[in-house]
Amino acid sequence: MEVLELIDRLQFTQTLSVQEYEFIISKAEQKHLEYAAKKADQVRRTFYGNKVYIRGLIEISSHCKNNCLYCGIRCGNKNAIRYRLTPEEILECCRNGHALGFRTFVLQGGEDPFFTDDILCSLIEEIKKAFPDCAVTLSLGERSFESYEKLKTAGADRYLLRHETATEEHYEKLHPAEMSFSNRMKCLENLRQLGFQTGAGFMVGSPFQTDGNLARDLFFIQNLKPEMCGLGPFIPHKDTEFKNHPAGTLDRTLLCLSLVRLANQRILLPATTALATICDNGIPLGIKAGANVVMPNLTPVSVRKNYSLYDKKADSGNQAAENLELLKQQIKSIGYEVVVDRGDSLQK
Repeated sequence: MEVLELIDRLQFTQTLSVQEYEFIISKAEQKHLEYAAKKADQVRRTFYGNKVYIRGLIEISSHCKNNCLYCGIRCGNKNAIRYRLTPEEILECCRNGHALGFRTFVLQGGEDPFFTDDILCSLIEEIKKAFPDCAVTLSLGERSFESYEKLKTAGADRYLLRHETATEEHYEKLHPAEMSFSNRMKCLENLRQLGFQTGAGFMVGSPFQTDGNLARDLFFIQNLKPEMCGLGPFIPHKDTEFKNHPAGTLDRTLLCLSLVRLANQRILLPATTALATICDNGIPLGIKAGANVVMPNLTPVSVRKNYSLYDKKADSGNQAAENLELLKQQIKSIGYEVVVDRGDSLQK
């Protein structure tokens, strides 16, 4: 069994076993990464051409009721600076984004009890009324089936809920006892059932992660077939118990991007802020490895640094919405084009 042969088989069948993914991860050398990226780029161009879709990221709250052990805004971090955008501030972010050319807004935040179903539904309805040509994506954590249903009825199009790890034992090492792997999986199932364009995702290089854990993440995405997958390197935060744990590597993250693209050929796959944080050239490298989405930050500059999931988060340069022209030029220079489009998934 050879790594190159497995990459070829993944391209043509979109299916590998957990063991085969693990073999690739454990044996991959630079030549294999380059080969996987080349194949992933071919596949992405088949379905999306050279288009790269932009999403306007609005980080609506740094309050969170959860205490995930790796996260800088977990409720147990007494050093975190908390903020919460008002609905009017969020709408202003959307207005700014629409003027810049964004046609998808991603409302992301901690699991903040302030944002009740009523508040969120009213907000979603206002966004859709003001910007009927735009999609609304939510990334607000675990909620009940009934809550998700209300948000869908209000007009939300997509929901991103990263599973973080597809191995229950590993999940338990990263989260407090009151959070459960089974509930995270149930939430993803509920989102699919309700007709959301659904996104999952995972961290590369998180504490206690083995090659087998990462292989199971890839296998899980292969079989779930989500419309979106947000994956990026783990980056430590200074106020967590994992503060001295090394960040996930660029090479392994790029390999995972390529493998996800080969297994899920129509998927919407972001080159994430975390990737841009560990490498100045992370966004273009992610695009070349198979990603086709970027998410510049529309959050007000006055609070942007306080949404501190991990240390030294990139929130300026090509990660800032106000510098969109810089990002467009950077992406154009490597042969791709940022398009003004909702960028709906072709995933079936």
